[in-house]
Amino acid sequence: MGAGSPVLASGRNFFRGAMVHHTMATAAANAKSASMKNHSMARTFPLTLRSCAFATALSCLMLAGCQTAPPAPPVAPPVAVPPAVPPPPASPPKPVFTPSAWTEMPGWSADAVEAAWPAFRIGCRALLADPKTMQLWQSPCADSEQVDPNDARGIRAFFESHFIPYRVADADGRSVGRVTGYYEPLQKGSRERTAQFGVPLYAPPDDLLTVDLSELYPELKDKRVRGRVDGKKVVPYWTRADIERGAAPVPAKPLVYVADPVEAFYLEIQGSGRIEFADGSVVRLGYADQNGHPYRSIARVLIDRGDLPRERASMQGISAWAKAHPEQTRALLDENPSYVYFREVPPPAPGSPEARIDGPIGSLGVPLLAERTIAVDPRSIPLGAPVFLATTLPLSKTPLERLVMAQDTGGAIRGAVRADYFWGFGPQAGHEAGRMLQDGRMWLLWPKGADPPAR
Repeated sequence: MGAGSPVLASGRNFFRGAMVHHTMATAAANAKSASMKNHSMARTFPLTLRSCAFATALSCLMLAGCQTAPPAPPVAPPVAVPPAVPPPPASPPKPVFTPSAWTEMPGWSADAVEAAWPAFRIGCRALLADPKTMQLWQSPCADSEQVDPNDARGIRAFFESHFIPYRVADADGRSVGRVTGYYEPLQKGSRERTAQFGVPLYAPPDDLLTVDLSELYPELKDKRVRGRVDGKKVVPYWTRADIERGAAPVPAKPLVYVADPVEAFYLEIQGSGRIEFADGSVVRLGYADQNGHPYRSIARVLIDRGDLPRERASMQGISAWAKAHPEQTRALLDENPSYVYFREVPPPAPGSPEARIDGPIGSLGVPLLAERTIAVDPRSIPLGAPVFLATTLPLSKTPLERLVMAQDTGGAIRGAVRADYFWGFGPQAGHEAGRMLQDGRMWLLWPKGADPPAR
C-alpha cells in the first residue's frame, strides 16, 4: 500500500497478518512490574514439541492437528516432553546500520528535540535497571542528569556529543519503510454489567499458559506461545468466539463493561485505553496478555466479501458498516480469533515523572510520551534507544521529522524500517492515528564508542 492510504482502523494496520500493537513483554518491563504481561495470572512452562519443526511451533498451539509427544513423568500441570528437540529456526535477517552525519537527517536542525527529553530521561530509569542494558547506557544517562531540561540548545548538544546516527535499512538495503499510528482511546463504561454497558473487558484467565521457548533455545529470548492444559497435552487456547460465547470452562474475570463491541475490539487493537464511569472517575487499562491466536484483519474480510471498498475500510468505515449491519457484527468480529486481556493500571504518584508524561505503559515499562515515542521491532531496533523518524503527516506530504524514543513494541511491527507512531490520548489523537499509513525513514542514535547493535 502506498503512502497516504486511509485503510487503517484505530491507528492499526488492519491488513497485516498479525496484531499490530498488543504490547509485548520484555525483560525490562518484567523487572519493573510494569510489563504488559501479568505473571500472576499466566503460568509459564518450558515445552518441547514433537512432529513439528520449531518454525511451526506456534502453529502447533494454533492447530489441533499437531500434537505433543507421549507424556514424560507428570509434572504439575503435566506437560509432554519428547525425547528429541528439533533444531531452532534461522534468525531473522539482520538490519543494516550505516553511520551518518547529523546533516543527513532531514529536519534534525529544525526539530524541537527538547520535546523528547522527558521520554529519554524516564527511559533511562528502565535501561539502567536492566542488567543487560545498564552498562551500555550508564554514561549517556548519567551525563543527562547534568543537562538543564529547559535548555533546548544544551539538549541538542547532548545528543550530538553522546550519540552517532546510523541510517537504518533492512537486510536487502531498503531504507524506506512503513509508519502507522496508534493512540489511547477513551470509552464510557461501568464496573457492573448494565443494560447500556454489556460488553466485558477481561483480565487474563487462570488457565492461560505462556510457554517460554527460550527454556529450550536461549537464542529465542522473548519467544513465547500460549495455550492451555487438556489432560496431559498443551493445546491451543480458546478463540475469540469461544471466549465471548462462554465456551471456555474457566470463569472469566471481567474488569469493566463497555457499550459497543466494535469499540471494545478497537481498544484491544490499541492495547490500552481509559474507561470513564458515570461518576466521572476514570480507570486506565493496559495490555495484560493475549490468547495466542493470530490476528486476522476484519477490514480484509469486508473487502474480500465486497462489503466495503478498500478506500472506506478505515476505523470510521468499519464502524459505520457495523451500525448498518448489527445482526452481522458479532460474526464479523469472530473472524479474528485473537483476543486481548487487560489489567488495571494504577495511577502514577502525583508529581512523579510518570504523572508528568501521563501516557500508557509501553513495553519498556515506562509511560509513552505523545508524539515522541514509537513502537518498533525489538529484533532490529533496541528498546529505549533514541530514533530520528522522517515521515509525513497522515494523508499528506507535509513532513513529520522528529526525534522519538523506541519505547514500545507491537505484534505486527516487523522489520527494521517499521514504526508505529504514538499520537497520544483522545479523539483527535485517534483521528490522526486512524489515517496514518505513510512511508518513512529511520536513524538509530547509538551511544558513541559502542558498536551498533548486533541483531
